[in-house]
Amino acid sequence: MQSLSAEEIVIIKEIVAKHVGSPGSAIPILQEIQKELGYVSTAFLRQVAELTETPASDLYSIVTFYSQFRLEPLGKNYIQVCHGTACHLAGAERITDSLEHETKTKCGCTSENGEFTLEKVACVGCCSLAPVVNVNGETHGRLTPEKTAKVIENLRNKGNEGNGDVLR
Repeated sequence: MQSLSAEEIVIIKEIVAKHVGSPGSAIPILQEIQKELGYVSTAFLRQVAELTETPASDLYSIVTFYSQFRLEPLGKNYIQVCHGTACHLAGAERITDSLEHETKTKCGCTSENGEFTLEKVACVGCCSLAPVVNVNGETHGRLTPEKTAKVIENLRNKGNEGNGDVLR
């Protein structure tokens, strides 16, 4: 069982205190915890349950129902693979397969070494560049499996700097 740091406890208590007495405050509390701490762990849920006298199972139901919540921290590199219509038709599944191979992790997961988190998303709004991925907020488009491998190679070689010329 994960234990909380003193800092995490203080942050959670401050967030809950802002919402005390507000009906329907569970989602805003969880959203703010994720914004501040990067994710909503089961230990965080237990702390919120204790402070709000809300069953932990109710809070767990919320974070597992809404896709905005993460139960684990993101990897060092956060990769969103667009699977909107244009990207799907342009080969998003091949890009996903390539990313899973290169990062040695599955979509929806973080690699064992904590380097990569892969996530399928519905649309990133760059349909003319399909297929597209966002890596740490930077858009890479017109991808092929080979270009995707190069994006990952660049991340490994240069940290989070990325490489803007992969679109060529």
